[in-house]
Amino acid sequence: MTLNICIAGATGWVGRPLCAAIAETNDLRLVGAVARSHAGQNLRDVLSDPRFDLRINASVAEALETPTDVLVDYTSAAAVKENVLTAIRRGVHVVVGSSGLTEEDFTAIGQAAREYNVGVLAAGNFSLTAVLLERFACEAARYLAHWEIVDYASDAKIDAPSGTARELAHRLAEIGQPMHTVPIDQTIGSRESRGATLNGNQVHSIRLPSFVISLEAIFGATDERLTIRHDAGTSATPYIQGTLLAIRKVRDHVGLIRGLDRVLD
Repeated sequence: MTLNICIAGATGWVGRPLCAAIAETNDLRLVGAVARSHAGQNLRDVLSDPRFDLRINASVAEALETPTDVLVDYTSAAAVKENVLTAIRRGVHVVVGSSGLTEEDFTAIGQAAREYNVGVLAAGNFSLTAVLLERFACEAARYLAHWEIVDYASDAKIDAPSGTARELAHRLAEIGQPMHTVPIDQTIGSRESRGATLNGNQVHSIRLPSFVISLEAIFGATDERLTIRHDAGTSATPYIQGTLLAIRKVRDHVGLIRGLDRVLD
């Protein structure tokens, strides 16, 4: 069976190589492309690739007028929620690679996905090393009582924490709450220096030039410390295979799934 795929953010950093990767498969077919900055143009011309004879749409609603099985969203924090809900209401499954969704957003998306009987697979990061960081950190949290999260990204990234950090905080909260020798609200000085509290986890977001995405889960115990770290390079290559896996798996589920490792065999 061939799945019809629409990519929101098709001309972006991940969207471009993802289009190329889909063209190399036998079971996926690109039938829709969304990119407001290139709306009305032909994807073939924008990507300089004759395999893509598609008109680029300005909106997800417009693109989904073509029968679509799965929408993949690699857009922005400002656009992702409405894009996802638009697809759900059309009965289209969704893979979310964009960051910026809040816990309240995920709750609304999960409710809508169940109502319309579709699957939504959201991952803060589709790279294998990021997935393994989550898995190993969750295992560590079963044995170590103290931990905090440090989130690094480019100085141009406008959302904080990153989607990767938000997902890690969500997953760790499923294991338990970290201990604080000094409760956060009893901090003397600037409370903000202890970071943001997200799902009970302290998250510190650093935004500086030269970072792409890096994430640390730091665990502390008496006279010892464990640091688990993921670092992303400058290309989108690590995210492609994970996204393809998510596209193929999302239709097997109903409701919201957070984390690529949830569907790994």
